[in-house]
Amino acid sequence: MKPIVSIIMGSASDWKVMEKAANQLNEFKIPFEINALSAHRTPDEVEKFAREAAPRGIKVAVSSQL
Repeated sequence: MKPIVSIIMGSASDWKVMEKAANQLNEFKIPFEINALSAHRTPDEVEKFAREAAPRGIKVAVSSQL
């Protein structure tokens, strides 16, 4: 199934927090993807992700970054 939610972590070390979101999405059978993207370390990649998310079908982004 194509993901409609993107879980975005600043780094893989954020997984402990974001795992709860993934578990909840699984429970509700909502398809999602997981990305490790840092607006500080890789701003071009974050910009590309943001530009391409909606055309790929992403409706919601959940981020560990404030």
